[in-house]
Amino acid sequence: MRSSLAHSITCLLLSCLTLSTPPVLAEDSAGSIEIELNRLESQANACRPYLVFGNKTDTRFESLGLELVLFDQDGFILKRFGLEAGPLAPGKTSVKLFEIADLSCDALGRILLNAVTACTDASGPVDGCLARMRTSSRLPVDFFK
Repeated sequence: MRSSLAHSITCLLLSCLTLSTPPVLAEDSAGSIEIELNRLESQANACRPYLVFGNKTDTRFESLGLELVLFDQDGFILKRFGLEAGPLAPGKTSVKLFEIADLSCDALGRILLNAVTACTDASGPVDGCLARMRTSSRLPVDFFK
């Protein structure tokens, strides 16, 4: 009888442990697209940001259109800027640079990745691109989404 009672209690405790243990979530198999603001280079009447893209997915992005909003150091919007970052090869890191006319690099305080305006692979539009983006900055200028 004791053995049967001990066995029942052990089974009950194991059941409680199983019910109270949160499920292990699968890692995001889609991967991420890392975008790092690496450098700002002043040009005559322009600012040239260098962005490092790390495509940590299995997808070759033929087109990757981004809308950035540029803020000054006091938090006021300076301008909106659209850029095409594609193509991006899967598992590859690449550097893209862009010229933003009529803007001094010294005026920049923050850059917002506001929207993904295009995200396609060879078969057409790809869903969830903005959610896959991971932004960072090596500069005092914050780069965020």
